[in-house]
Amino acid sequence: MLERHELEAFLTLAEELHFGRTAERLRVSTARVSQTIAKLERRVGVPLFNRTSRRVELTSVGRDLYEETRPAWDRIAAAYERAVAAGRGLTGTLRVAFVGAAGGQLLAGAAELFRRRRPDCDVQLREAQMVDLMPWLRAGEIDLALGTFPVDEPGIATGPVLVSEARMLAVPVGHPFARRASVSLEDLARVRLLQLPGTLPASLRADRTPSATPSGRPIEPGPSASTFNEMLTLVGAGHGVFPVGAQVRRYYARPDVAYVPFGDAPPLRWGLMWRAEGATARVRAFGEAARDLLADDT
Repeated sequence: MLERHELEAFLTLAEELHFGRTAERLRVSTARVSQTIAKLERRVGVPLFNRTSRRVELTSVGRDLYEETRPAWDRIAAAYERAVAAGRGLTGTLRVAFVGAAGGQLLAGAAELFRRRRPDCDVQLREAQMVDLMPWLRAGEIDLALGTFPVDEPGIATGPVLVSEARMLAVPVGHPFARRASVSLEDLARVRLLQLPGTLPASLRADRTPSATPSGRPIEPGPSASTFNEMLTLVGAGHGVFPVGAQVRRYYARPDVAYVPFGDAPPLRWGLMWRAEGATARVRAFGEAARDLLADDT
């Protein structure tokens, strides 16, 4: 295989047909260019250039090699430049996904601020269902996602907590808990707890749908749902209860579901997540915009 410096020396000399100018372009000595070409010719087995005291010319083998390698080298160089631009630049398109109406409103504000700061970079917002976020991230269909924490997944990085909200329990409107001012985590031992899909991170499922109360009392598992509206429909139909964030009272008011505050549960936390290998300048800049937007609102 050709070494990079050998290929660069060959292509440059094939274009300049002058060892001195080739050395200037490559910022090396003329002797270095001559040595590199001689070594390459020994490996190929035939001369690539005809040299005289007055001129340098490609041989037929050298000309064929140039014509076949130049386009490939140009494609490699262009691909490398695009990769650098994606990693360091702030142009192009950033694809960001959210789950739920509140998440969409937050990201819409962050995207507006991001566009003002980075007018050369576009933002595409996509609504996702609960089961979509991890597959979309891993497949590279999106660059960023806004979701609930904790997310402890290999290859997935998470940013700081952007929003914390009180945790509530969604119960059927006719359930005895619906008449209470608050519930406790120990009360979960008295109901069936609807389950998140098994495709979601285990860390998230353990937080939202635990198998036992803090004191160790078992919690009866109920059916699972793949979308949030499906989950609330199951709650309203009396198939179980489900922990939610306080924002659902505003965005998901339903006649068949009541939302009761927890008196002792930690807040529900939201933040951005992305592929660990995809921490580009665009991703970092969008995270900064989201944090600054929320800081201005406080």
